[in-house]
Amino acid sequence: MNSIKVGLLGLGTVGGGTITVLQRNAEEISRRAGGTIEIIHAAARDLAKPRICDTTGIELTTDPFAVVGNPNVQVVVELIGGTGLARDLVMQAIANGKHVVTANKALIAKHGNEIFAAARERNVMLAFEAAVAGGIPIIKSIREGLAANEIEWLAGIINGTGNFILTEMRDKGRDFNDVLAEAQRLGYAEADPTFDVEGIDAAHKLTILASIAFGVPLQFDAVYTEGITRITREDVGFAEELGYRIKHLGIARRTPLGIELRVHPTLIPERRLIANVDGVMNAVVVKGDAVGSTLYYGAGAGAEPTASAVVADLVDVVRSLSCDPNSWVPHLGFQPDNLADTRILPVAEVQSAYYLRMQVVDRPGVLADLTRILAEHEISIEAVIQKEPQQGESLVNLILLTRVVMEGNMDRALARIATLDALFGEVTRIRVEYLK
Repeated sequence: MNSIKVGLLGLGTVGGGTITVLQRNAEEISRRAGGTIEIIHAAARDLAKPRICDTTGIELTTDPFAVVGNPNVQVVVELIGGTGLARDLVMQAIANGKHVVTANKALIAKHGNEIFAAARERNVMLAFEAAVAGGIPIIKSIREGLAANEIEWLAGIINGTGNFILTEMRDKGRDFNDVLAEAQRLGYAEADPTFDVEGIDAAHKLTILASIAFGVPLQFDAVYTEGITRITREDVGFAEELGYRIKHLGIARRTPLGIELRVHPTLIPERRLIANVDGVMNAVVVKGDAVGSTLYYGAGAGAEPTASAVVADLVDVVRSLSCDPNSWVPHLGFQPDNLADTRILPVAEVQSAYYLRMQVVDRPGVLADLTRILAEHEISIEAVIQKEPQQGESLVNLILLTRVVMEGNMDRALARIATLDALFGEVTRIRVEYLK
């Protein structure tokens, strides 16, 4: 029976969950893996800090390089996050001939190409299931379960904080800032929530999913990223009137001109299953040419959901110890020399429908001016809502839903609309996706 000695970098929420799951389910895990998995050495910044797990029998240190350099450690589990120290530790572990398991989406998205090449050179495994969507086995599903398919597109709610905020805004009619403050109190959002609410966290994850789906190198810098900070409760309500829900989606789509990579607020028809994923939960829809649409739903964060993915990767490592490295599943699902240099579309060439909200002066001819400008840029209107002005006010909310159009055309049309003297303030623009 194989056995594996593990070094753990990070004893926070996920690190503690990983120890707990390994201890509680040791017998079941051993039956699945064909060997035992034992954490023998762990690093944490503060050894006196109370833990959510039992560290009895584990050598503890404040020096993570001591764990990476331990000759008895066969696998290093990196759970400290970030792209500085974490990259140095992972690269050192690989250089030392150790397998690596990580939950670090930023590390993989930004440095994965380099790290994978180093791992291949040293014939060690690098597993990263926990880097995307917590406990949902989405990487394995796309990379292995859907290997027969040409993936056409995928779309995901892959940040629980943003989904919690939009859900609360819809269900309780609350403002963005109010819900964000509650998310911080509940521990869903960090003191600096930028990565979550501006879409950076989701862009890291989308980078990984798109590379596995389409067999292209990791290209985080090519992802168009837009946050949810400008979404208002009025937008959420108007979307409901039109039969849509607003979600913060990561979208990757294969087109004849190239691959779309984008993260932004999105109107989705309320009848779509993913439109009904609420709170801090995650979900990803993947469309393959053979299988059709498939949906993956579950907890995207948390101690034990993420630990579930970390331990699953450890099981894969144990199972592979006796295998020829040439038989291992490629990191991105495609053989490294067969990755495609497919063009990533600039956002101006992306095609989408749009929700437009604007405040305009309540007078005849304004709607005609707007529709004329849109028509000149080949933009057709699907639906219009014009709200009655409040008593004593001269401004009205006008909401337009367009048909699918090239984003560059919409940019030019909105630039023209911005010059109208009847317009008050800026136009709110949210993309619409039908996910058919």
